[in-house]
Amino acid sequence: MSTNFLYRDGSPNEKDSLQKLGILSYNQFSQILSPPDWQTMDRFLHNDKMWTQLVNNSAIFVCEDEERMIGMAYLVPSGNPTHIYPADWSYVRMVGVHPGYRGKGIAKRLTQMCVNHARQSNEKIIGLHTSEKMDDARHIYESIGFKIDKALDPIYGMKYWLYKLELT
Repeated sequence: MSTNFLYRDGSPNEKDSLQKLGILSYNQFSQILSPPDWQTMDRFLHNDKMWTQLVNNSAIFVCEDEERMIGMAYLVPSGNPTHIYPADWSYVRMVGVHPGYRGKGIAKRLTQMCVNHARQSNEKIIGLHTSEKMDDARHIYESIGFKIDKALDPIYGMKYWLYKLELT
């Protein structure tokens, strides 16, 4: 394992590799969630339609170690509202790092790439949501400048928060 990682833009053509990395990086929840909540999350992670939509509607950022994809993050541009995000927000989705590479600053750098891209794209607000079980992620987001906007209804049986970073 080198520490000379390559950070680059990803491509929708890499959907299969991105999905495999997503499944691997979020598998930690199989040990944390209740069996029914894990089954729901696992179905989500294996949903090809979700991944196709994500890679086709987002700016994709990846990290590689010797051509092996080890990290990913997505920035969905404003104009794609959900029940969580207003139409005028861009938002970060599915930041994931291969379990063997955690703690090396990869998630922070990929999240910063999303923020930089949002600024360059003249986005006004960037959001993300994360759970009570993701202390490391919350620390990363807060260190970049994201602030809690509000508590969300529980997802997968966990407390979640909506974070916001104003770019103007």
